[in-house]
Amino acid sequence: MIEDFLEQVLGGRTAEVEEAVRKAAAAEIMPRFRQLAADDIIEKNGPHDLVTVADRAAEAHLTASLTALLPGSVVVGEEAVHADPTVYEALRDDAPVWIVDPVDGTRQFVRGDPAFCTLVALARHGEVLASWTFAPALEEFAVAVRGRGATLDGREIRSGSPAPGEVLEVATSHPDYTTPDQKRALLGLRTEGIRPRPCGSAGLEYLAVARGELAGTAFSWEYAWDHAAGLLLVAEAGGATTTVAGEPFRIAGGNALPFTTARDAATAERIRTLLGGE
Repeated sequence: MIEDFLEQVLGGRTAEVEEAVRKAAAAEIMPRFRQLAADDIIEKNGPHDLVTVADRAAEAHLTASLTALLPGSVVVGEEAVHADPTVYEALRDDAPVWIVDPVDGTRQFVRGDPAFCTLVALARHGEVLASWTFAPALEEFAVAVRGRGATLDGREIRSGSPAPGEVLEVATSHPDYTTPDQKRALLGLRTEGIRPRPCGSAGLEYLAVARGELAGTAFSWEYAWDHAAGLLLVAEAGGATTTVAGEPFRIAGGNALPFTTARDAATAERIRTLLGGE
């Protein structure tokens, strides 16, 4: 049934979505990279939660182009949900949903660091069907389609497995986004054989897992726009995801946190156990 829906709804338009993402970045993001004025940057919920004119303009651009590509679809975007939290409920409805993070890694973008990306995923009934991860300043584009694998710049990527005895580097949530219980859970990663570090752009951390450069992640927030694209990318590259409760991650929310995504199932289970999983 998923295959039928993919053919019916997405068909051969994967490349058209890629082109829409590239156009949004070229028109709204890259002209503002390292060109932001002070009043182009706004704090939403604190100094680590920023939005810029590029975020808002790129999301508007993508909302128009993606819904035109797929009539009847809706968009759940980070900035739209910030303005109206009820928009998030579309993840539970019947219509196909584009999940959009226009600039994932806004802090990096603001600093002039090229390690940011645009994330787009197509989902229906809570299942992610396809995803696009574009790092315009790095000129890297990853695409994943459910059941059809993952590519980076047109070449297949596989996450593989860490070498025996390899120290596992794990990207973790920033402390500002963790509850006291989650902080305690993340402390479980401070053990021999694990090297935790704060995450950067979530989308690029997922790409690093998918291409076998990062052992895994341990995140304590569940906003779909940060995770949907990367979760499918890692899954199609051969990786695995689990919540601390040992359950699949649900993009519509209500997950036991933290959760992990890793290069393989064994690594995911090791991280989950260290986070306090039973």
